[in-house]
Amino acid sequence: MKISSRQALILGFINSNPNTQTQSIREYLATSSGVDISRMTVIRDIEVLLENEFIQKKGLGRSVVYEITPKGMLLAPIDPEIYFEKSPDQRTDMKKSFQQDIFKSMEYLFSMQEFLPFDKINKDYRERVSALSPTALRKEFERLTIELSWKSSQIEGNTYSLIDTEILLNQRKEAEGHRKEEAVMLINHKRAIEYIHEHAEIFKKISLRNIEDVHAILMNGLGVARGLRKNVVGITGTAYRPLDNEFQVKEAMDQMVKTIENISHPLWKALAFVLLLSYIQPFEDGNKRTARLVGNAILLAYNYCPLSYRSVDEAEYKKAILLFYEKNNALMFKKIFLDQFEFAINNYFLN
Repeated sequence: MKISSRQALILGFINSNPNTQTQSIREYLATSSGVDISRMTVIRDIEVLLENEFIQKKGLGRSVVYEITPKGMLLAPIDPEIYFEKSPDQRTDMKKSFQQDIFKSMEYLFSMQEFLPFDKINKDYRERVSALSPTALRKEFERLTIELSWKSSQIEGNTYSLIDTEILLNQRKEAEGHRKEEAVMLINHKRAIEYIHEHAEIFKKISLRNIEDVHAILMNGLGVARGLRKNVVGITGTAYRPLDNEFQVKEAMDQMVKTIENISHPLWKALAFVLLLSYIQPFEDGNKRTARLVGNAILLAYNYCPLSYRSVDEAEYKKAILLFYEKNNALMFKKIFLDQFEFAINNYFLN
């Protein structure tokens, strides 16, 4: 699935210009690079994109045109630095409304052979966990809980340091100079993580009820209503607007649950869940927090290593989510997710 930078340019051009022809692609490349690319070179690049099923061909002979496929939409390389140079209102090629075909696109998120190296390192994780004493296992899970609570909250703007988070969660001592709500957010994370750990088995089958239960724990004491929202919600930094009708939100959640149920691999299930819940935005607040924790609940249910997101850059995380909102493109977030999975296996539950 690796493509060259020129092939990525072609893919981006086709994405923004449906039903485009080879000559138009050549002209675009010449304008972009200042170099006249031969027709045969362009055709070879197009063949690579066709073989990867990133684009499809329509028509015959001189009437042939190319358009992006759902797989190409989901996994095409996008340079975030270039994309985010423009303000939200200047990004005219974005999808501003909820796309109903987002659920079907999840079938292209992985190929089964991609899981081989991750299944291998997860097997090592399982063997390590089974060899740990109950005390060592408890301490390691406490460490992951603290670091996940800190990073997940930091992504949402919480200003507690990791050290202050550890003191708060272990000693119930709030840090000076911080709002009470920040401490509540962190304590709620701990309680939610403990809940999914203790009830991991129920998350083998995702339901609206267990999603709402995790959300309720995360939002306890923060003034957020329980259950699906009945009002419009806006998202900072983007012109994308989620569904604004409570009945449509419920339908989207039901479709998401069905989509997750039909996915076979735990990593695939977890990543699809994090993306889709973040995209639907079913609650007044706390959507991405709920997505991260229930995603971990899915991993724990199938004895896969949970993520702490400890080493993730929060700005990169937000860019990756915005790319999914605005372009329905999951490549950047998929890389973050898999990197964090590998990071967790290499840094927690060690013998």
